[in-house]
Amino acid sequence: MPFIRRSARAAAAVTALLALTATACGPDDSDAAAKPTAAASTSAKADTGSDAKLPNGLPTSIKDLQKWQQGDWKNWDKWAREAADFANPVIKDLWKPSRMSGAKENQNTVQSNFGSDQGTTDPAPRPVAAKEVARPYHQHAAPVGKIFFDSPDGPKVCSGTVVDDPAHPGKSNLVWTAGHCVHSGSRGGWYRNIIFVPSYNDNGLSASRVDSSPQRNITPYGAWWADWVQTSSQWIATGTHSGGGGSPYDFAVLHVKPENGGGKSLQETVGASLPVWFGAPSPTLFSGIGAWGYPQAPPYDGARMFDCIGKPGRLSMGASMPTEYRVGCTMTGGSSGGGWFATMPNGKTALVSNTSIGPSNDTWLAGPHLGPEAQGVYNAISRKFAR
Repeated sequence: MPFIRRSARAAAAVTALLALTATACGPDDSDAAAKPTAAASTSAKADTGSDAKLPNGLPTSIKDLQKWQQGDWKNWDKWAREAADFANPVIKDLWKPSRMSGAKENQNTVQSNFGSDQGTTDPAPRPVAAKEVARPYHQHAAPVGKIFFDSPDGPKVCSGTVVDDPAHPGKSNLVWTAGHCVHSGSRGGWYRNIIFVPSYNDNGLSASRVDSSPQRNITPYGAWWADWVQTSSQWIATGTHSGGGGSPYDFAVLHVKPENGGGKSLQETVGASLPVWFGAPSPTLFSGIGAWGYPQAPPYDGARMFDCIGKPGRLSMGASMPTEYRVGCTMTGGSSGGGWFATMPNGKTALVSNTSIGPSNDTWLAGPHLGPEAQGVYNAISRKFAR
């Protein structure tokens, strides 16, 4: 396929673009003593009309699936909230370019004035103007893509990153994103029809041309449906879409499969993935971190991939909360869940965080430090599919 490039080439492009350094040890490969995490699953049989068991109110037969495809999934009176209640059966051709372009940002905002009694918070960074990633995206940021899903308010978007799977070296089907891109937090439940589109709109067509463009130009590697989702129990219990509630635990991992089937993994298909750097150092020890994503809210339109690279600072939502990373950046809603990349001491580029929150004036972004809870989420989903 013309869109596939070797992992080394894709990784080298991202590394060269970042040119960042950190003065600390690399990721710890040992298992973390993580707090309880929240898993979500659906059987791979769900889209075949078998008698696989699923939560009440979700499709369990061909007839039920037909109703689901015709819009029964919009019945949000039966909002699936608990970890075991997630279901995301494949609805082939649901996400056409026109439906994708009409999806809105799933913004997570917070007030920009933080008191000194809320823990360690550095002065707000100066805004860094987001720059469009060089095209075609698959040559310069192959692990990055766009996430689409349905919410009670209609189709929404986020961003995501292909990450390594220790259980399947070189053949990962894992995507890192934000918790608020898969679950509504303390007052809601799981979103529906969640897909990941790597290198969305690969050649950076204008939003006006996306609707009429051939599907292969918009989804060069196809659509990948989440058949399992893992997020933190803290996000489910305390997450909010304003005020920053749950943001230190606002991360999630998707396990995906191709809409049209096939034997190759996501990593093999796109030609790249990134390791996750758990327990990365304090922001004060980084010379720079880069945030990637597809901003959707004005002045952006969600059609193109952008990045911001700058010196990170610290942000705390409370004295008892883990300190988060913060960078100056003008990206808006839609960039949520997008990966934050840094260079490890061994010279490799790794994911160290994801976009969680930003202020209403869009001058900076903040993301969680990936500690034991994040590593527990990651390990759990990897082990689930290790068989």
